[in-house]
Amino acid sequence: MKYSSAQLGRVLVIRLEDGDVVHECIEEAARAEGIARAAVILLGGAGGGSRVVVGPEDGDVRPVVPLQRVLHDVHEMAGAGTIFPDESGRPVLHLHAAFGRDDQVTAGCIRTGVKTWVVAEAVVIELTGSEATRRVDQATGFELLDV
Repeated sequence: MKYSSAQLGRVLVIRLEDGDVVHECIEEAARAEGIARAAVILLGGAGGGSRVVVGPEDGDVRPVVPLQRVLHDVHEMAGAGTIFPDESGRPVLHLHAAFGRDDQVTAGCIRTGVKTWVVAEAVVIELTGSEATRRVDQATGFELLDV
């Protein structure tokens, strides 16, 4: 385990509208407000056709090949994530969410394109006093948090 400390800064309250791509809008708001590091809470509706990373095809294979699912209809959505800058300084959202419809649930990373259905809400809680950055890990290809 590796860790560092941070303090709480500003809070953004974001309303995403029908058709908005979740990760793009949250990252855009963070950039516009100069927020490089944050914790994020998300809830709302996910539209049909949204794509979710649901794990690697094989956990032992490198580089990692992501397994994706398409949400074929509207789903309820609740998630949590973080924003940290990549090596170029660009704020990058990493958020996992659960998507439910009727008695079926899918959970995974929203990075490949989750679209808002009608409305979603995000709360972005800025973290200050930290230098944590996402750096590319050669073995996995993931941008891992360097604290």
